[in-house]
Amino acid sequence: MTDMPMTFIAPAERGPTDRVVRLATTFDLVAGHGGVERATLFFTALGVVEPYVNDRPATTALLTPGWSSYEWRLRVAETPVEGLTPTGNRLALRLAPGWYAGRLGWQDGRALYGDRPAAAARLAVTYGDGHVQVVETNEMWSWGEDRTRSADLYDGETIDARIVDPPLDGAVEPVAYDGSLERYTSPPVVRQETLSAVAVTRSPSGKLLVDFGQNLVGVTRLSVRGDAGAEIRIRHAEVLENGELGTRPLRSARATDTYILSGDDDVFEPSFTFHGFRYVEVEGWPHADDDLFRALTATVIGSGLRRTGSFRSSHALLNRFADNVAWGMRGNFVDVPTDCPQRDERLGWTGDIAAFAPTAVFLFDAQDFLSEWLRDVEAETFAAGGIVPFVVPDSLKRESAGTPAPPFGSPLPTALWGDAAVWVPWAMFQHDGDRDRLASHAGLMRAHGDAVARVLEDDGTWRAGFQFGDWLDPAAPPEDPAAARTPTALVATACAFRTFTILAETEEVLGDRAAAARFRDLAARVRSGFAASFVDADGIAPATATGCALAIAFGLVDGADRDRAGEQLATIVRGSGHRIDTGFAGTPFVTDALTLTGHVDDAYRLLLQTECPSWLYPVTMGATTVWERWDSMLPDGSINPGEMTSFNHYALGAVADWMHRTVGGIAPAEPGYRRVLIAPVPGPGIDHAETSLDSPAGRVSVSWRVSGDTLALTAEVPTPAVVRIPGAAAVDIAPGRHELEFAWPA
Repeated sequence: MTDMPMTFIAPAERGPTDRVVRLATTFDLVAGHGGVERATLFFTALGVVEPYVNDRPATTALLTPGWSSYEWRLRVAETPVEGLTPTGNRLALRLAPGWYAGRLGWQDGRALYGDRPAAAARLAVTYGDGHVQVVETNEMWSWGEDRTRSADLYDGETIDARIVDPPLDGAVEPVAYDGSLERYTSPPVVRQETLSAVAVTRSPSGKLLVDFGQNLVGVTRLSVRGDAGAEIRIRHAEVLENGELGTRPLRSARATDTYILSGDDDVFEPSFTFHGFRYVEVEGWPHADDDLFRALTATVIGSGLRRTGSFRSSHALLNRFADNVAWGMRGNFVDVPTDCPQRDERLGWTGDIAAFAPTAVFLFDAQDFLSEWLRDVEAETFAAGGIVPFVVPDSLKRESAGTPAPPFGSPLPTALWGDAAVWVPWAMFQHDGDRDRLASHAGLMRAHGDAVARVLEDDGTWRAGFQFGDWLDPAAPPEDPAAARTPTALVATACAFRTFTILAETEEVLGDRAAAARFRDLAARVRSGFAASFVDADGIAPATATGCALAIAFGLVDGADRDRAGEQLATIVRGSGHRIDTGFAGTPFVTDALTLTGHVDDAYRLLLQTECPSWLYPVTMGATTVWERWDSMLPDGSINPGEMTSFNHYALGAVADWMHRTVGGIAPAEPGYRRVLIAPVPGPGIDHAETSLDSPAGRVSVSWRVSGDTLALTAEVPTPAVVRIPGAAAVDIAPGRHELEFAWPA
């Protein structure tokens, strides 16, 4: 990373963990070396830090260095520095608790990693003759208070605009850090766009409410002039209930920013917190309500991912759903892939990204982001003896320190959640074809596979340990999201088969034939156990939508058994009126399973259903992101009574992968799109779709339209491709633009 270790410093005077401080030093440039050729600042923190050079921000990045598994690794950011003067330069670091010392989790965990935020920096100034001047954190620095008096990721910030140029005369002292310092390889968190208010209203109780029209993740920016010392409080939430701000889903998170006015023109925008919200409640606004339209905006933040995939169709509600999936991903990819961005949780749940990874790498250039996160998955997993945690970084183990057992149950591998260690790298490889990247994660992948192999029963099934199973089955009561109809052993055994199958293919790619054979043998053993325990003369037993979907999509059944499972699934889907009958485990795969067994019409009717539970029901209720529960908001406009209710959860949006491949028609025929598969499968309710992808091989676009008895297809591909339309012979096409017509229906 750098040539020398970095020294972390903190105020010698202890204070509350939510305190924000400013650390600073002054320096002169060295004369006689030919002038400054370049200057580079390296900086990091146990907490989050913002660097300033001569009172100007040195970077646009936010929440640096993000959240990593602090026990083992901490990232160091770097940025070029300009505007240095011959004398009197000041290097300052604004330091806040962030994930390191702030609140984490729903059990009121505080300072789980440490109760003393600290920062480190090194400014390397290179002169024309090669001389290098180094200005770095040490005990000669000083500290003072900051205009941000307190900050917490869950609770918000208090900013006092009366604090303009506080003295920086407090003593600092070094703070030890024994982990590894590493360069950033993922994009930093940045401001992405600004949204204006779409409505300013009063609630039935008289509260002042602002609607930004979109459930987003970020902060507000307020321009105001008022009496010195007056306070404005802004509380954030995703929905309204009975016309009032719906704060119950936040649980204990205050999600409130407090602004103390200076008496002059003030601009407030927090940078050490973030909120998940569409609506804000404003208390203490000193002017006319309508003035908020101009004075208050919303700043959208997130990791700086480039949008790569798009989807549009002839179905307006489906288009809104596709937008909701992308917005949900943007809001939850804030340095780590979190479950939700608003309540007292915001953790890197492994199960969510295991399901969503294929969608993620299509919609955004998420490869480096996910690879960085997998570094922490690997560190946490190896430290836990090969067991992938439920969340990464694993704050749950710290919240539960000293308790008789870890959260949710025994310390054994968990299906789907733990399978992220294998499924995420494989989804990335299918997308980018990067063998070196796959190899970099192979140790983690094998570790999880070996852990699962150790807990298999003699009959090849997976029954040991705690399992989330088909989490949030629509039939589960609000207070018990794990009460699914599909046995957890069925879900776990199916997931084990998929994991061993992927591992065998991974080892083939990496050239280890012996390891590939071992994992193929394990997959065969699990497949045999699944057949003996969960397949009978009628198909899958018990016959649930999730059980059938996993068996079909993962390849656990073939021939007549697959046909029977397909009929079972179609019967279940029709019996439910084409409403969703699956939870976290089954939902990403149910439309694929229907398509694979010839029930395309049922897949489309399931996709386009608007009655609850369905993907489009939330859209009819005004959703602008994907919900955690199918009925996070009930038809009467009230919030689901369950304690765990989020309105921004990307996991159930994993069906977008099927939309991109089967409705849109874009998939890799070979990893990395070295060869493209164009295979749209039209169905009822949609007569036109357009999909595009900036793939690693180049731009791919597909547009198709059914008109009368003809399917017209336009495709543009950067590499050779094969076009497969149901009922028609496959067509090989060369790189370029092609316009084709097929008889429809075939």
